[in-house]
Amino acid sequence: MDLSTVVARCAKAMCLQHAVVYLTDLQQRHLVPHTDVAASLPIDGSLAGWAYRTQSLRVEEAETEGVTAWFPLLDGAERLGVLAVNQTALTAGSLTRGRALASLLAMLISSKRAYEDSFVRRTRTEKMQLPAEMLRAFLPPRTIGNAQVVSTAVLEPAYEIGGDAFDHSLTETALHTTVLDAMGHDLASGLTSAVSLAACRNARRSGADLPELVESVDHALATWLPDKFCTAVIAQLDLATGVLRWSNCGHPAPLLIRDDRLLIDALEREPDPPMGLPARLASRPRQIHEYSLEPGDRVLMYTDGITEARTREANLMGLERFADYVIRATAGGELAPESLRRLIHSLLDAQTDRLRDDATLLMFEWRPPLR
Repeated sequence: MDLSTVVARCAKAMCLQHAVVYLTDLQQRHLVPHTDVAASLPIDGSLAGWAYRTQSLRVEEAETEGVTAWFPLLDGAERLGVLAVNQTALTAGSLTRGRALASLLAMLISSKRAYEDSFVRRTRTEKMQLPAEMLRAFLPPRTIGNAQVVSTAVLEPAYEIGGDAFDHSLTETALHTTVLDAMGHDLASGLTSAVSLAACRNARRSGADLPELVESVDHALATWLPDKFCTAVIAQLDLATGVLRWSNCGHPAPLLIRDDRLLIDALEREPDPPMGLPARLASRPRQIHEYSLEPGDRVLMYTDGITEARTREANLMGLERFADYVIRATAGGELAPESLRRLIHSLLDAQTDRLRDDATLLMFEWRPPLR
């Protein structure tokens, strides 16, 4: 049974007049209806987009008659899109049933989109190149989180990526994050990133601590792809204490955002060699760094495609200008996924052409419950 049929039957069973699912496109610029009789809506500039951006209910008068309620579609912390429910009049009961339907459909969409290409086709606005297709199959959900932390990431260009990749996962006690940049911009660089992600996950799921985890990636690349290497930051955050541990393998240092201010040098450390054969030939073991976060801190990990992008004036973005973008994007008080969405769009909109290099951003926010 296709999604439109499921939505129609569930809406009827819940005494809701009409409902339509809108899913976000790959770059989070449009909300695409899962029907051919409605038009796409801009995420910036529509009430539906406002519901998506704020993850909260919005209500407006319908174009014909009655009212339309926009419910966010959320799979945990991951934003999938919105659900439009049209009613002659909204009541407390219809709002409750609308929220229940949105929750039910979010679970259904998450379970089906992994193997139903109809979801993928509707949310792509361009043809995806083979390296991007291969690597995206390895990527986790864009946003994950729990009551103590949320982690969110974006990767551009969405349809032509080669070597950039990210990973994040949760255990009962820690958040694990990785951002890496493989040498080159072809299928081989995508393969390097895929092997690195697989080695990282394999070690992590086997209970390896951070030093052994990084060593596992080094060994995998040196064994299977000895002529390839990648830079990376691999980090672990203790959810109870806020202690951040990380290894920097020839990569740009993470940035720390505290109280809407960017502390640029807080996480600056001497980097180790890139992962792969260069590390196997190094004369010293990997360095593991530590830093104690404060509640509300945000850590931003990125690849050099960000700082090497060019502005409209054809100047390199650079760390200072990038820091200004970060400050402005995170100072509005939005949730972390929305801050990152606005940040990558502000960077892309400043380009006179397409990005010259892959650009990946991953940001996580530690927010322990008040004691």
